[in-house]
Formats: sequence, structure tokens, C-alpha cells
Amino acid sequence: MAKDGTNRGGARVGAGRKPKALSEKIGEGRSATVVQLPDAPDLEGMDMPPVKYYLTVIQKNGIELDAAEVFRETWDWLKARRCEELVSSQVIHQYAMAVARWIQCEMAVSEYGFLAKHPTTGAAIASPYVAMSREYMKQATQIWYQISQVVKENNSASYQGANPQDDLMERLLSAPRPR
Repeated sequence: MAKDGTNRGGARVGAGRKPKALSEKIGEGRSATVVQLPDAPDLEGMDMPPVKYYLTVIQKNGIELDAAEVFRETWDWLKARRCEELVSSQVIHQYAMAVARWIQCEMAVSEYGFLAKHPTTGAAIASPYVAMSREYMKQATQIWYQISQVVKENNSASYQGANPQDDLMERLLSAPRPR
């Protein structure tokens, strides 16, 4: 602890060796620890939790937010790997919103360009949409790593192929244009 009372140094978040996937442990012939949960009460099953209202609202430019579609695709991807109950729907909502906002910022960059006019001096400056886009992409990627780590650690068969994170650029290029 420093003289000013703050903690400094120490291990960084996410530093260190990552745990092996369940499928890798099984492939090596090692016994994997499988947690046995108590029997769940009889509940009425649902295919997918309802999509929150804020994921479907019409934006100021008249385009519907893409987040509901991202949510459904991510949920379907998790369900195909039988991991939909292991990832909180709140995390999936956060991922969907971050992706939708990233797409919205990229569309603004396409519409307004990379340069903007400074509000007081009138000089050319970098567009604020570029920085916002970078932050939303960083946030979406970080949340996606959380989701995929849960799938990796809990899926007994290794998975390959397309996932919702791979589809981001295609989604951006096929997004509806403002009216």
C-alpha cells in the first residue's frame, strides 16, 4: 500500500494461465471435475427469455436498434452448445447492446466521415464517433470473451465454426441505411 492509502501493483485482472477447456481435459484422458447441482424444481420451460424493450427502440435517425437480433443470434448459438443456462441473460443483453451501439457508431462514421469541426475553434478534429466506436468494440469483445469462456469451460465437445462475434462486420455492412 502506498503512503496515500491506495493499492498499487499486483497481478493484473485476467493475468495468468487460463484454465483448460473441459473438452481438452477429456481428450487428454484426465478426469474432469463435474459439479453436480441439486435437482431443479419443476419449472415451465421457455425457449428464450424475452428481449428487453430498450433493445428494440427506434433511434433518433429513424433506424431500429439491431440489439434484439444480436441477442437472438447469441442465444441461439449458446442454445446449440447447451450453455444458454450457464450465461446470464443480463450478460447477453449487455453484449447485444454493445454490438448494436458499435454498429450505430460505425454507421455515423460512414455518414459523417472521419473528421469533425471543433465546436469553439472551428478547426478540423478527429470524429468523436471513431473513439466511441473503438470503445464499444472493446466492450463487445470483452463481454464476448466472457461468454465464450463459459462455453469453452463447460462444453464437453470442442466447437468450431461461425459464432456471433465473427459476424460483426457482415452485420455492419448489411445494416439499413438512414432515410
